Amino acid sequence: MIEIKNLTKKFKSTLAVDDINLEVNEGEVFGCLGHNGAGKTTTMRLILGLLRPTSGTAYVWGQPLSQNPHLRRKVGVLLENDGLYENLSGEDNLDYYARLYDITDRQKRVSSLLEYTGLTARGKDKVGTYSRGMRRKLGLARSILHSPSVLLLDEPSAGLDPEVQKMVRDLILNLAREQKILIFLNSHDLDEVERICDRIAILQRGRIIACDSIKHLRSVSSEPAVEIALEEKEKLDNAAIIIKSIEHVAKTIISDGKIKVIFKSGKSPDLLPALVNAGIRVDEIKRTNRSLEDIYLEIIHREEKQ
Repeated sequence: MIEIKNLTKKFKSTLAVDDINLEVNEGEVFGCLGHNGAGKTTTMRLILGLLRPTSGTAYVWGQPLSQNPHLRRKVGVLLENDGLYENLSGEDNLDYYARLYDITDRQKRVSSLLEYTGLTARGKDKVGTYSRGMRRKLGLARSILHSPSVLLLDEPSAGLDPEVQKMVRDLILNLAREQKILIFLNSHDLDEVERICDRIAILQRGRIIACDSIKHLRSVSSEPAVEIALEEKEKLDNAAIIIKSIEHVAKTIISDGKIKVIFKSGKSPDLLPALVNAGIRVDEIKRTNRSLEDIYLEIIHREEKQ
Protein backbone atom coordinates (compact mmCIF):
# COMPACT_ATOMS: atom_id res chain seq x y z
CA MET A 1 0.00 0.00 0.00
CA ILE A 2 2.98 2.31 0.57
CA GLU A 3 5.87 2.06 -1.87
CA ILE A 4 8.91 4.32 -1.82
CA LYS A 5 11.29 4.29 -4.78
CA ASN A 6 14.70 6.01 -4.77
CA LEU A 7 13.30 8.82 -2.62
CA THR A 8 15.66 11.75 -2.03
CA LYS A 9 15.13 15.15 -0.44
CA LYS A 10 17.69 17.95 -0.18
CA PHE A 11 17.31 21.19 1.75
CA LYS A 12 19.97 23.43 0.18
CA SER A 13 23.20 21.61 1.07
CA THR A 14 21.58 19.21 3.55
CA LEU A 15 20.66 15.73 2.34
CA ALA A 16 17.70 14.87 4.58
CA VAL A 17 16.56 11.70 2.77
CA ASP A 18 19.11 9.80 0.71
CA ASP A 19 17.78 7.45 -2.02
CA ILE A 20 15.59 5.22 0.15
CA ASN A 21 13.44 2.30 -1.01
CA LEU A 22 10.67 0.76 1.09
CA GLU A 23 7.38 -1.17 0.91
CA VAL A 24 4.72 -1.41 3.64
CA ASN A 25 1.73 -3.74 3.40
CA GLU A 26 -1.93 -3.74 4.42
CA GLY A 27 -2.59 -4.36 8.11
CA GLU A 28 1.07 -3.90 9.01
CA VAL A 29 2.37 -1.76 11.88
CA PHE A 30 5.64 -0.37 10.56
CA GLY A 31 8.05 1.58 12.75
CA CYS A 32 10.60 4.09 11.54
CA LEU A 33 13.49 4.63 13.99
CA GLY A 34 16.43 6.99 14.11
CA HIS A 35 18.06 9.85 15.97
CA ASN A 36 16.84 13.42 15.59
CA GLY A 37 17.71 14.55 12.08
CA ALA A 38 17.85 11.00 10.69
CA GLY A 39 15.11 11.77 8.16
CA LYS A 40 12.03 10.15 9.74
CA THR A 41 9.66 13.12 9.71
CA THR A 42 10.87 14.29 6.29
CA THR A 43 10.12 10.81 4.90
CA MET A 44 6.62 10.92 6.37
CA ARG A 45 5.96 14.37 4.92
CA LEU A 46 7.17 13.18 1.53
CA ILE A 47 4.76 10.23 1.68
CA LEU A 48 1.93 12.62 2.51
CA GLY A 49 2.84 14.97 -0.31
CA LEU A 50 3.50 17.84 2.10
CA LEU A 51 7.03 18.11 0.69
CA ARG A 52 8.14 17.74 -2.92
CA PRO A 53 10.96 15.20 -3.35
CA THR A 54 14.22 16.21 -4.96
CA SER A 55 14.07 12.89 -6.82
CA GLY A 56 12.28 9.57 -6.56
CA THR A 57 8.65 8.95 -5.62
CA ALA A 58 6.50 7.94 -2.66
CA TYR A 59 3.38 6.02 -3.72
CA VAL A 60 0.23 5.14 -1.78
CA TRP A 61 -1.95 2.65 -3.66
CA GLY A 62 0.35 3.15 -6.63
CA GLN A 63 0.02 6.94 -6.86
CA PRO A 64 1.61 10.00 -5.21
CA LEU A 65 -0.86 11.47 -2.70
CA SER A 66 -0.04 14.99 -3.91
CA GLN A 67 -1.67 14.16 -7.24
CA ASN A 68 -4.85 12.49 -6.02
CA PRO A 69 -7.22 14.27 -3.57
CA HIS A 70 -9.51 11.23 -3.49
CA LEU A 71 -6.73 9.02 -2.13
CA ARG A 72 -5.76 11.64 0.46
CA ARG A 73 -9.23 11.24 2.00
CA LYS A 74 -8.39 7.60 2.74
CA VAL A 75 -5.29 8.52 4.77
CA GLY A 76 -5.25 9.52 8.44
CA VAL A 77 -2.46 11.67 9.88
CA LEU A 78 -1.24 12.63 13.34
CA LEU A 79 1.86 14.81 13.21
CA GLU A 80 3.58 16.61 16.08
CA ASN A 81 0.88 19.29 15.87
CA ASP A 82 -2.39 17.63 16.88
CA GLY A 83 -4.43 19.79 14.48
CA LEU A 84 -6.86 20.79 17.23
CA TYR A 85 -8.57 24.13 17.97
CA GLU A 86 -8.08 25.10 21.61
CA ASN A 87 -11.17 27.34 21.84
CA LEU A 88 -13.45 24.53 20.71
CA SER A 89 -14.51 21.59 22.84
CA GLY A 90 -13.25 18.12 22.06
CA GLU A 91 -16.67 17.25 20.72
CA ASP A 92 -16.81 20.33 18.50
CA ASN A 93 -13.30 19.67 17.18
CA LEU A 94 -14.33 16.22 16.00
CA ASP A 95 -17.63 17.53 14.64
CA TYR A 96 -15.78 20.18 12.62
CA TYR A 97 -13.52 17.61 10.99
CA ALA A 98 -16.48 15.27 10.45
CA ARG A 99 -18.12 18.04 8.41
CA LEU A 100 -14.97 18.40 6.30
CA TYR A 101 -15.07 14.68 5.56
CA ASP A 102 -18.82 14.76 4.81
CA ILE A 103 -19.51 12.11 7.43
CA THR A 104 -23.27 11.61 7.43
CA ASP A 105 -23.98 10.44 10.98
CA ARG A 106 -21.57 12.87 12.63
CA GLN A 107 -23.01 12.77 16.14
CA LYS A 108 -22.83 9.00 16.37
CA ARG A 109 -19.28 8.88 14.99
CA VAL A 110 -18.05 11.66 17.31
CA SER A 111 -19.65 10.05 20.38
CA SER A 112 -18.19 6.63 19.57
CA LEU A 113 -14.67 8.06 19.16
CA LEU A 114 -14.86 10.04 22.41
CA GLU A 115 -15.84 6.80 24.14
CA TYR A 116 -13.17 4.84 22.26
CA THR A 117 -10.45 7.20 23.47
CA GLY A 118 -11.84 7.60 27.01
CA LEU A 119 -12.74 11.27 26.58
CA THR A 120 -16.53 11.18 26.90
CA ALA A 121 -16.53 12.88 30.30
CA ARG A 122 -14.45 15.79 28.96
CA GLY A 123 -15.99 15.96 25.49
CA LYS A 124 -17.75 19.29 26.08
CA ASP A 125 -14.68 20.96 27.66
CA LYS A 126 -12.46 23.24 25.61
CA VAL A 127 -9.34 21.57 24.28
CA GLY A 128 -7.27 24.39 25.82
CA THR A 129 -8.01 22.83 29.23
CA TYR A 130 -6.83 19.36 28.18
CA SER A 131 -3.62 17.74 29.37
CA ARG A 132 -1.04 16.69 26.76
CA GLY A 133 -2.19 13.10 27.03
CA MET A 134 -5.83 14.05 26.47
CA ARG A 135 -4.89 16.20 23.47
CA ARG A 136 -2.92 13.31 21.98
CA LYS A 137 -5.86 10.96 22.42
CA LEU A 138 -8.21 13.47 20.79
CA GLY A 139 -5.68 13.98 17.99
CA LEU A 140 -5.67 10.22 17.42
CA ALA A 141 -9.48 10.24 17.35
CA ARG A 142 -9.36 13.05 14.77
CA SER A 143 -6.91 11.07 12.62
CA ILE A 144 -9.23 8.03 12.40
CA LEU A 145 -12.51 9.96 12.27
CA HIS A 146 -13.06 9.18 8.58
CA SER A 147 -12.11 5.46 8.89
CA PRO A 148 -8.86 5.67 6.90
CA SER A 149 -7.12 2.66 5.37
CA VAL A 150 -3.65 4.10 6.02
CA LEU A 151 -2.61 5.92 9.19
CA LEU A 152 0.64 7.86 9.60
CA LEU A 153 1.67 8.76 13.14
CA ASP A 154 4.64 10.95 14.09
CA GLU A 155 5.78 10.20 17.66
CA PRO A 156 2.25 9.22 18.83
CA SER A 157 3.27 8.63 22.47
CA ALA A 158 5.91 11.34 22.91
CA GLY A 159 5.74 13.04 26.32
CA LEU A 160 2.85 10.93 27.62
CA ASP A 161 2.71 9.23 31.00
CA PRO A 162 2.96 5.40 31.04
CA GLU A 163 -0.77 4.82 31.45
CA VAL A 164 -1.68 6.97 28.44
CA GLN A 165 1.22 5.47 26.44
CA LYS A 166 -0.27 2.01 27.01
CA MET A 167 -3.70 3.22 25.94
CA VAL A 168 -2.28 4.69 22.73
CA ARG A 169 -0.38 1.43 22.05
CA ASP A 170 -3.56 -0.58 22.55
CA LEU A 171 -5.47 1.71 20.21
CA ILE A 172 -2.82 1.31 17.50
CA LEU A 173 -2.80 -2.48 17.82
CA ASN A 174 -6.59 -2.60 17.72
CA LEU A 175 -6.70 -0.48 14.55
CA ALA A 176 -4.15 -2.71 12.83
CA ARG A 177 -5.48 -6.10 13.91
CA GLU A 178 -9.24 -5.57 13.91
CA GLN A 179 -9.67 -2.90 11.26
CA LYS A 180 -6.69 -3.92 9.10
CA ILE A 181 -5.39 -0.36 8.91
CA LEU A 182 -1.82 0.04 7.71
CA ILE A 183 0.02 2.06 10.36
CA PHE A 184 3.31 3.81 9.64
CA LEU A 185 4.79 5.45 12.70
CA ASN A 186 7.90 7.37 13.66
CA SER A 187 9.10 6.92 17.21
CA HIS A 188 12.00 7.42 19.60
CA ASP A 189 10.37 5.03 22.08
CA LEU A 190 12.09 1.72 21.39
CA ASP A 191 9.99 -0.09 23.98
CA GLU A 192 6.81 1.10 22.27
CA VAL A 193 8.08 0.02 18.85
CA GLU A 194 9.15 -3.40 20.14
CA ARG A 195 5.68 -3.98 21.58
CA ILE A 196 3.57 -3.02 18.58
CA CYS A 197 5.54 -3.07 15.31
CA ASP A 198 5.68 -5.95 12.84
CA ARG A 199 8.71 -4.52 11.01
CA ILE A 200 11.04 -1.58 11.46
CA ALA A 201 13.39 0.55 9.42
CA ILE A 202 16.37 2.25 11.04
CA LEU A 203 17.40 5.53 9.45
CA GLN A 204 20.76 7.22 9.83
CA ARG A 205 21.75 10.41 8.01
CA GLY A 206 18.79 9.99 5.66
CA ARG A 207 19.59 6.39 4.67
CA ILE A 208 17.90 3.13 5.64
CA ILE A 209 20.63 1.06 7.29
CA ALA A 210 18.37 -1.81 8.37
CA CYS A 211 14.84 -2.92 7.48
CA ASP A 212 13.35 -6.16 8.77
CA SER A 213 11.15 -7.77 11.40
CA ILE A 214 12.36 -7.37 14.98
CA LYS A 215 12.38 -11.16 15.32
CA HIS A 216 14.74 -11.58 12.37
CA LEU A 217 16.99 -8.70 13.43
CA ARG A 218 17.26 -10.31 16.85
CA SER A 219 18.09 -13.72 15.35
CA VAL A 220 20.96 -12.37 13.24
CA SER A 221 22.32 -10.05 15.92
CA SER A 222 26.05 -10.60 16.20
CA GLU A 223 26.30 -10.31 19.98
CA PRO A 224 24.82 -13.14 22.12
CA ALA A 225 23.60 -12.36 25.63
CA VAL A 226 22.73 -14.10 28.89
CA GLU A 227 20.86 -13.09 32.01
CA ILE A 228 22.09 -14.02 35.49
CA ALA A 229 20.11 -14.10 38.74
CA LEU A 230 21.98 -14.40 42.07
CA GLU A 231 20.87 -15.93 45.35
CA GLU A 232 22.29 -12.85 47.14
CA LYS A 233 21.14 -9.70 45.35
CA GLU A 234 23.42 -7.51 47.45
CA LYS A 235 26.34 -9.00 45.51
CA LEU A 236 25.07 -7.82 42.10
CA ASP A 237 27.61 -5.00 41.78
CA ASN A 238 30.52 -7.22 42.78
CA ALA A 239 29.40 -9.94 40.36
CA ALA A 240 29.09 -7.43 37.52
CA ILE A 241 32.68 -6.27 38.11
CA ILE A 242 33.95 -9.87 38.01
CA ILE A 243 32.00 -10.66 34.83
CA LYS A 244 33.17 -7.48 33.11
CA SER A 245 36.79 -8.61 33.59
CA ILE A 246 36.20 -11.91 31.75
CA GLU A 247 37.53 -12.14 28.22
CA HIS A 248 35.00 -11.62 25.41
CA VAL A 249 32.45 -9.84 27.65
CA ALA A 250 31.35 -6.65 25.90
CA LYS A 251 29.27 -5.11 28.70
CA THR A 252 27.11 -5.82 31.73
CA ILE A 253 23.78 -4.22 32.64
CA ILE A 254 22.13 -4.49 36.06
CA SER A 255 18.34 -4.29 35.76
CA ASP A 256 15.38 -5.67 37.76
CA GLY A 257 17.68 -7.45 40.19
CA LYS A 258 19.54 -9.35 37.46
CA ILE A 259 22.71 -8.95 35.42
CA LYS A 260 22.43 -8.90 31.66
CA VAL A 261 25.70 -9.85 29.98
CA ILE A 262 26.39 -9.07 26.34
CA PHE A 263 29.29 -10.83 24.68
CA LYS A 264 31.50 -9.78 21.84
CA SER A 265 30.65 -11.06 18.38
CA GLY A 266 30.49 -14.85 18.17
CA LYS A 267 31.84 -15.44 21.69
CA SER A 268 30.10 -17.06 24.68
CA PRO A 269 32.56 -17.61 27.55
CA ASP A 270 31.60 -19.69 30.59
CA LEU A 271 30.90 -17.21 33.41
CA LEU A 272 30.02 -19.65 36.18
CA PRO A 273 33.54 -20.70 37.32
CA ALA A 274 34.66 -17.12 37.93
CA LEU A 275 31.55 -16.34 40.00
CA VAL A 276 31.76 -19.58 42.02
CA ASN A 277 35.47 -19.01 42.73
CA ALA A 278 34.55 -15.56 44.08
CA GLY A 279 32.01 -17.07 46.48
CA ILE A 280 28.99 -15.76 44.55
CA ARG A 281 26.07 -18.18 44.40
CA VAL A 282 24.19 -18.16 41.10
CA ASP A 283 20.47 -18.88 41.17
CA GLU A 284 19.93 -18.96 37.41
CA ILE A 285 21.81 -18.26 34.20
CA LYS A 286 20.03 -18.33 30.85
CA ARG A 287 20.30 -17.06 27.33
CA THR A 288 18.03 -14.11 26.68
CA ASN A 289 16.59 -12.27 23.74
CA ARG A 290 18.34 -9.02 23.09
CA SER A 291 16.18 -5.93 23.42
CA LEU A 292 15.41 -3.69 20.48
CA GLU A 293 17.56 -1.06 22.17
CA ASP A 294 20.57 -3.40 22.08
CA ILE A 295 19.98 -4.22 18.43
CA TYR A 296 19.37 -0.60 17.47
CA LEU A 297 22.55 0.64 19.14
CA GLU A 298 24.59 -2.21 17.66
CA ILE A 299 23.40 -1.36 14.13
CA ILE A 300 23.94 2.38 14.61
CA HIS A 301 27.44 1.94 16.04
CA ARG A 302 28.42 -0.60 13.39
CA GLU A 303 27.35 1.84 10.68
CA GLU A 304 29.29 4.69 12.28
CA LYS A 305 32.49 2.62 12.18
CA GLN A 306 32.21 1.96 8.45
